[in-house]
Amino acid sequence: MSTLLEMKGICKSFNGVPALQDVQLTLESGEVHALLGENGAGKSTLIKILGGIYSKDSGEIYIDGKQVQISNVKEARENGISIIHQELMMLPQMTIYENVFLGQEYKSNGFVKRSEMIEKTREMLKFFSLDLDPREKLGHLPIAQQQIIEIVRAISFGARIIVMDEPTSSLSDKEVDFLFSAIRRLKKENVGIIYISHRMSELDEIADRVTVMRDGGYVSTEVIKEVTREELITKMVGRTLGDYYVHTHTPSDEVVMKVTNYSDGDMVKEASFELHKGEVLGFAGLVGAGRSELMSCIFGVTKKKSGEITLEGQPLQINSVRDAMAAGIALVPEDRKQEALYLDQSVRYNMTIEVLDKFLKSGRYNAKKESAIVEEYVEKMSVKLASPSQKIIRLSGGNQQKVIIGRWLAGSPKILILDEPTRGVDIGAKVEIYHIIDELVKGGVSVIIISSELPEVIGMSDRIVVMGEGRIKGVLERNEADQERIMSLATSE
Repeated sequence: MSTLLEMKGICKSFNGVPALQDVQLTLESGEVHALLGENGAGKSTLIKILGGIYSKDSGEIYIDGKQVQISNVKEARENGISIIHQELMMLPQMTIYENVFLGQEYKSNGFVKRSEMIEKTREMLKFFSLDLDPREKLGHLPIAQQQIIEIVRAISFGARIIVMDEPTSSLSDKEVDFLFSAIRRLKKENVGIIYISHRMSELDEIADRVTVMRDGGYVSTEVIKEVTREELITKMVGRTLGDYYVHTHTPSDEVVMKVTNYSDGDMVKEASFELHKGEVLGFAGLVGAGRSELMSCIFGVTKKKSGEITLEGQPLQINSVRDAMAAGIALVPEDRKQEALYLDQSVRYNMTIEVLDKFLKSGRYNAKKESAIVEEYVEKMSVKLASPSQKIIRLSGGNQQKVIIGRWLAGSPKILILDEPTRGVDIGAKVEIYHIIDELVKGGVSVIIISSELPEVIGMSDRIVVMGEGRIKGVLERNEADQERIMSLATSE
């Protein structure tokens, strides 16, 4: 392998506040190089400098040993650099081939050469084992295939350095395998890949080396096979976290909610379980098991076809989200940006939107009361922000998640349902969320966790409900749960 990219002594400040200080990164051809660090470590700033979105204050960038200047996105592309962002930068209403050649269409005498673009796209799709019609609308494809199309687009203009930012955050295990096979094909073509992910379990499988950043600075570069996960976490956070799953509570035997034979007529089939007071009840299963669908039905997002719920021993009818909220049930959904956040609004707005009745009565607005609510839950959730007036889109993923949890806690729920509570969240914020959950159940709140990360479910739960094909396959006590037993139940007929 030869050195494809070298970034030396990169510094960047915003309004006099340092964001990067003397950062370095080296990428070999045919290498997957992971970039690791908590939110706020400087990863995004470094990548935006490489991609021409930001200009560096000082430092040097070399490609193939030659120093280059990258001051805009066009210059980055000319140097063979492509960034695949977490939110795909594609046009779903256009065809596959139109997306691949957007802005670089084949033309002759002013006419677009569609047939040539279609055939070239077909060739590149075959390289990634995708048997797709290039004329199909991009929006009809699963997210994993859309990501491959964005990689195809990058290759079409000669990208040799591809940055992937949290590429698996919204993919199923099967789709992750598909993406990884595409990455391995790129490696064989000597393409260098910078891979950003909070899922440390993926690094052993796909990465060759890892560079760790902390507080805008460079910490170290390690060969993946020569460093443990615990050592990487310590480098990221600057301290030893030990076993970062927090479990100091003792649940009650009192049943707070009982769900019997719940069905939605589609994904959920006769699901029954009990939730105890002050308990963390985990839900595990493969993608498509029906976990999220069951919780959506309980919360009134979708209609039940059959089944019963009792809350504190009394029958409960839930026909809408308002019914669930009035009963003291809260749900933090899996996709916070699409389903929970008001991205153009402030932290204050996002924190208090569900408790307007506490400071807005008879048309009279009590600003002091609203500010007190925000201050209380910003402090309780340890939200890091410049001001409550700051737009929530400016916060890190972990802080956004803590705002959503705080929003529901302001309504004093009896039951809090957390669907993928730490997805896209860095290690430090994960630990803070685990502490929040542990303190909530100590205070008598009952918490349901749905997570695709089995170590998280096992580490945090008192009991684990295993689902498969829309049905509950079994319930495991904390002391008998391990990954093998969960997967055995999840895949059982």
